[in-house]
Amino acid sequence: MTSCHIAEEPIKKVAIFGGTHGNELTGVFLVKHWLENGAEIQRTGLEVKPFIANPRAVKKCARYIDCDLNRIFDLENLGRVHHFSKEQNIRFLHNKKDVFDFFQTSLAPLPCYIYLIEHPSLKYATTRSIAKYPVGIEVGPQPQGVLRADILDQMRKMIKHALDFIHHFNEGKEFPPCAIEVYKIIEKVDYPRDENGEIAAVIHPNLQDQDWKPLHPGDPMFLTLDGKTMSLGGDCTVYPVFVNEAAYYEKKEAFAKTTKLTLNAKSIRCSVH
Repeated sequence: MTSCHIAEEPIKKVAIFGGTHGNELTGVFLVKHWLENGAEIQRTGLEVKPFIANPRAVKKCARYIDCDLNRIFDLENLGRVHHFSKEQNIRFLHNKKDVFDFFQTSLAPLPCYIYLIEHPSLKYATTRSIAKYPVGIEVGPQPQGVLRADILDQMRKMIKHALDFIHHFNEGKEFPPCAIEVYKIIEKVDYPRDENGEIAAVIHPNLQDQDWKPLHPGDPMFLTLDGKTMSLGGDCTVYPVFVNEAAYYEKKEAFAKTTKLTLNAKSIRCSVH
């Protein structure tokens, strides 16, 4: 018989955030729909609530107003999110187990990769971090301020499968052990800059659209207007992600380096059954 990691209790509450970034319209569109008609996200024994996370930014179709809400959810900054509609949501989330937060990216279409952002020196104080089991769902390619039917469909299906999983878990279904590849961040890389702080080189064509693929020492990363190539140093192969992401120019992030790991999960079953 397979040994199980028995959960302490079933998951009873789930929040779905859309519009944490107000110009990422897929989550906004779906959450507004579910606020009007949420039948498809309801599951027996599970309280599921959708929220427009950043209504002021949604109204202006802007990534954020004043500050990026997806970077300030830590103890020292909670007082700065008074304008965020989750003031009331946080009360709902005090005993919550799961949060699904919707995002979209301008990157090329990708399989469903898992990106781990835990790092001792890199701060990711995300909105979903207030939950015990936070999950960010990011789908692309889709420019900010744009809706696409195929991206809507993909995100909608992901939520359906996630909620089905939680429902089956709560009903006592045992999920077997599994192994899964993940990409864990190790460093953020800025664009080369001149003495005035201006971008001095762009992503090299060989790196463009190569997210999640190996980047070896000596491989080109950047290209200057005078044709100079800047290559990856060191002696370690990395896996770049969010290469040339439009929303990250303001954050001075050309891409992030990750390492590929394999995680092994034990079988899991709800303790109630």
